[in-house]
Amino acid sequence: MPEGKAAFREVLPKQGQLSVEDAAAMVLCKPKVLPLKSVSLEKLEKLQRAALEAARPPEGTPPARS
Repeated sequence: MPEGKAAFREVLPKQGQLSVEDAAAMVLCKPKVLPLKSVSLEKLEKLQRAALEAARPPEGTPPARS
């Protein structure tokens, strides 16, 4: 048998009706990789870190007393 051909040969009826049952099959595709953190959440965290760094006194300065 030639390669690429089906193992069964096609037979069409000479009389009567021809019915074809074509069941829809599920097609699986690659899973999509989603980020653990959104871009806006990363920007917000970066802004928070920058605000904490700005609020922190410089290293050489003694702590303020109240």
